Amino acid sequence: MADETRVRPGPGEPADTEGYARGLGSRQVQMIAIGGAIGTGLFLGAGTAIHRAGPGLLLMYAVAGAVVFCIMRALGELLTYRPVSGSFADYAREFLGPFTGYATGWTYWLMWVVTGMAEVTAAATYTAYWWPAVPQWSAALVFLLLLAGVNLVSVGLFGEIEFWLSTVKVTAILGMILIGVGVLTLGVSAAGHTASVGHLWRDGGFFPHGVGRSLLTLQMVMFAYLAVELVGVTAGEAREPRRTLPKAINTLPWRIALFYVGALAVILCVVPWTRFQPGVSPFVAAFAEIGIPFGAGVVNFVVLTAALSSCNSGMYSTGRMLRDLAANGQGPRAFDRLTARRTPAAGTLASVGVMGVGVWVNYVDPDGAFTYITAFATVAAVWTWAVILLAHIRYRAAVRAGRAAPAWFTAPGGAAASWCALAFLALVLVLIGIDTDARVSLYGVPLWAALLGAGYRVLRRRDPAAFARRPHLPPGAPGADGPGPGAPDPAVGEAGGLPGTPAV
Repeated sequence: MADETRVRPGPGEPADTEGYARGLGSRQVQMIAIGGAIGTGLFLGAGTAIHRAGPGLLLMYAVAGAVVFCIMRALGELLTYRPVSGSFADYAREFLGPFTGYATGWTYWLMWVVTGMAEVTAAATYTAYWWPAVPQWSAALVFLLLLAGVNLVSVGLFGEIEFWLSTVKVTAILGMILIGVGVLTLGVSAAGHTASVGHLWRDGGFFPHGVGRSLLTLQMVMFAYLAVELVGVTAGEAREPRRTLPKAINTLPWRIALFYVGALAVILCVVPWTRFQPGVSPFVAAFAEIGIPFGAGVVNFVVLTAALSSCNSGMYSTGRMLRDLAANGQGPRAFDRLTARRTPAAGTLASVGVMGVGVWVNYVDPDGAFTYITAFATVAAVWTWAVILLAHIRYRAAVRAGRAAPAWFTAPGGAAASWCALAFLALVLVLIGIDTDARVSLYGVPLWAALLGAGYRVLRRRDPAAFARRPHLPPGAPGADGPGPGAPDPAVGEAGGLPGTPAV
């Protein structure tokens, strides 16, 4: 099947101006958004975080969740201003300059590549529950190849698989919460005799190791929220993005309250925090403590599903980001091509190849692989989120000056809220530098910056126009300041694209 840069949609099949098929329906985007809040950071990373912070981890998740919601509302305002698959990288080019967009696109690609390594690491860890004799690296390799195959077929298949994987996660975690509440209120199972809300402040108090030690877990907490911005990448392939994306963003607070704070609070009430160990899923440990027949095995299957879901999303994201970079002249031209099924196969395969480094890490150091990888991913995520906030601040300034079209889906607090969220992200970076385990992630920053700088010089020499300033979408332009979620979506159709959007 031949590749081609521009592919026409089939009869009756919508496509966007970038060549992608808008194959993600509302239910799929909504479930991708919900599933993005339930991943390895919660199911596996929370075990290490509980061991370090105790019940105080609940406050860390709540505060970080509020900041993440500010970031997502800022992104939502930009998405309704101009929905494109390049998302925050494209907004960075427009409002912060071509180099920032270039650096953001490649850093976000690196973030998801590294996250993919973490997810296959977690998936391989979970398989050891049933098959302890299977080498961790070999299980990671098998999962990596299977998910690569899924992403190469079509965006519709990706969306459908992600919908059902996320449905399994959501259903399971709601069931876990209900069972935990039953243990607490009705005293069912052997754990019912010892379960108590008092576990949240006994055994050393709410902050058993002090507030400072709890703050050091923010690196792992922020990693848990890593996938929430993925809805921005779906903008180029979502049907009616101006309607579905704001709805997905607005459900974030209750997802955080229920799936993170609520689920962990119930678990910590059923089982004292002192019984949780690093590298062991607190959900699996809790159900083993409750003593439900096959309960721990079922939960282990669910958390395995969660890890595979997150890795699947990572492969989807990396392929699209590489194509956006190539389409804007800021990456190898080979990544600009789509298959006849309108998937960026070249970018996806290249990303999977780099994710294979995670298999090697699992082979060299299977015990420390997850900690090292999540630390690297968190630093890349902080950069991405900071760029979203800075682009939002500059966008608001452009709107006030009459140089950019206003969006109808505005972020509460405006630029002031974005500045506060930026301050929080700066605190996270400082804490990463203080934490001896996470500090290793900062050592790679100068190397990555040097690689970005070298690539920038080469690409700018090849195509100077690719690094020219991007014009804003002016007030009154087609698609500007859409009338809201109930109106026809100007992003769907065969018009020549939105002003300021690169032709692909």
